[in-house]
This record gives sequence, structure tokens and C-alpha cells, in this order.
Amino acid sequence: MSRRDQIRMTPEEISTYFDEQKVINVATMNPNGRPHLAPLWYFPHGDGVATWTYGTSQKAKNLRRLPEATVLIEDGDSYDKLRGVSLEAEVELVEDTERIIEIGIALTQRYAGGKPGDPVPDELKAFITAQADKRIGLIFKPTKVISWDHGKLGGTY
Repeated sequence: MSRRDQIRMTPEEISTYFDEQKVINVATMNPNGRPHLAPLWYFPHGDGVATWTYGTSQKAKNLRRLPEATVLIEDGDSYDKLRGVSLEAEVELVEDTERIIEIGIALTQRYAGGKPGDPVPDELKAFITAQADKRIGLIFKPTKVISWDHGKLGGTY
């Protein structure tokens, strides 16, 4: 078995990893052909991830022109602990206000320690609704998934 095969995560491990992590790095393409890289909070969505951003942001402009991105989620503070998932993804831009509100609520609940389906306080819904007019939702649908978990090598390289 190759080293690459040894460190690849299973679909279940990837799903658990998405649940554990908090930040994605999203690369989109600027008009000049150089990548635009930005960190974002996210939540797991299907076999990919979802988030929102300001509709006037550079990443939103780039995705309107070319709805493709590479998403990186990674962690580890030494070589033997490196883990990560890279997604090449088609990106669905969500501009429907009700869906944007749903995405905003899911993000806010996740980062406040809540879970999907938890009751949404009126103050939170009002805050998210006020934000929704300035935002778009981003749903990253993987076309290619690359994963690694160097911990599977047991400290050998």
C-alpha cells in the first residue's frame, strides 16, 4: 500500500473532521488569474460545506464570474499530526433571502454552540434577517476530494 493510500481519510472520517473544524480557506480566481484566498466560518452541508459572505466581497465577484473554488480545511502543529481535506468544488450562489437567512442561522448557531434544529431566539432571527440583504450564501459541492491524516502513519515517515 502506498503512503498516500495509508493517510487518506474515509468518508466517515471526513464527515467527522468537517464537524470538528471551524474555518475553511477558500480560493477563488481573480480576474487577473491569481488566486484570491480568504478564511470563512462554515458548516457541513451534504458532502461539502456552506457559508455566507458579503455580496460585494471579492470572493463573491469572483464566484459570479466563475462559480468554482478550492476549499482547504487543515490542522496539526507537527508533521505527524497534519490532517486536512481539500475540496475542488462547484459553488452554488444563493441569493434567495429566505435561504440566506437559513444559512446565517445555521452558521451563527454552530459558532454559538448550538445544533441544527435548535430553537432560534427572536433576537437572533432579527439580527440575521438584517444581515441577509447584504449577503449571499455559498454552497460548495465537491467535484474532487483529497484528504490526509498523517497520524495514521504512527509517527513514521
